[in-house]
Amino acid sequence: MVYYNSDGHDSSMCGNGGRCLVKFAQDVGQIKDEARFIAVDGPHEAKLVNDWVHLKMIETGAPQGKDQGQFLDTGSPHHVLRVDDVNSTPVFEEGRRLRNEVYGQEGANINFVEKLDRNKIYVRTYERGVENETYSCGTGVTAAAIIASDQNWVEGNNVAIQTLGGDLAVSFEPSSNGYKEVWLKGPAVRVFRGTFEI
Repeated sequence: MVYYNSDGHDSSMCGNGGRCLVKFAQDVGQIKDEARFIAVDGPHEAKLVNDWVHLKMIETGAPQGKDQGQFLDTGSPHHVLRVDDVNSTPVFEEGRRLRNEVYGQEGANINFVEKLDRNKIYVRTYERGVENETYSCGTGVTAAAIIASDQNWVEGNNVAIQTLGGDLAVSFEPSSNGYKEVWLKGPAVRVFRGTFEI
């Protein structure tokens, strides 16, 4: 999988893009209910369970504290902050500021997290390369779920996530130096068909 951001540059890993890739491969008859592929961050495997695509993400290290938040690379670099009310948070303005002031030219994605329940969070993300808020970021919710568990914002290692684009889930297992068996789960639905000429 090679993924391009809206600025035209190659992107780091895109979790939701990977799930859509797998669903598309099934739709066109290339796979049945399991797949393996290579992305910029290494090999991935996936399985289709009912209407959801389960995508295995890379193993991660432990989150690192940074500028009133936590940092974790889940195939893409993510800064995660907890807020009381994510809908009243200036995601664009504050996300853009942190992306540039804290992380410089290379940047990082900035995730704002609100706890909804004992194992559910609401995440909004400002993405580098897009340079705006996106409806849902797969590597971002993965980072947010792991950090929410690591920081005891939620209970357990199976976290439900609400985003502007829909519902996702992330499960993982602690390891000696971080987290393993990290799975990003959610729906992938074809929304249009088109043709193009080269």
